[in-house]
Amino acid sequence: MKIQVAIDRVPLAKAKELTETLNTADIVEIGTSLTKDYGLACVRELLPYKGAAKLLADIKTIDEGAYEFRQYFEAGADILTVMGASAVATLDSCYEVTQEYGREMLIDLLECSDEKIAKISHYPNAIYSLHFSSDAGGEHDVVAELQRFTQKFPTIQRLALAGGLTEASLKDLKATPLEIGIIGGAVTKADDPEMALKRIIEVIRV
Repeated sequence: MKIQVAIDRVPLAKAKELTETLNTADIVEIGTSLTKDYGLACVRELLPYKGAAKLLADIKTIDEGAYEFRQYFEAGADILTVMGASAVATLDSCYEVTQEYGREMLIDLLECSDEKIAKISHYPNAIYSLHFSSDAGGEHDVVAELQRFTQKFPTIQRLALAGGLTEASLKDLKATPLEIGIIGGAVTKADDPEMALKRIIEVIRV
């Protein structure tokens, strides 16, 4: 399993500091708030601090797919997000641009019905992310949710999961086909973010 650390709702200077501190993760995510606060500049500004990690910009594209993806890939992002709730034509255009640039696309399945997921399950290189909304709150059995998803959609091979993940839940997910565990506050809001990430990496690597 790969670890993606989401940096969100902080000033750009703090985002630079956290990116450099946490670039031992496989993926550093520029959270949606940063992409809205700073636009393309946040990608360009964080590139020098990402080390060997991939840089994901969580732009949550819902329309104007080709334009937004080109802009952010040109700025230096390695992975971009598009909402699964988008029109299929938007997802198609995002995927085409992603293939053209040799980068990666993550489809955020927030509020997607099973019927919609079935309609958009045909992008072989895309990452599909189960997303438990922070606004909705509540507890989730992430292992059970992942098992339910893989049984319903066996052709989807690349899976990510976001929403309230912790060191303990990631440990439970080790035996599943999850490719990317997305973690935010459990690392970035810790007293020692670097140590918190180190513990998580140790948990999933053992």
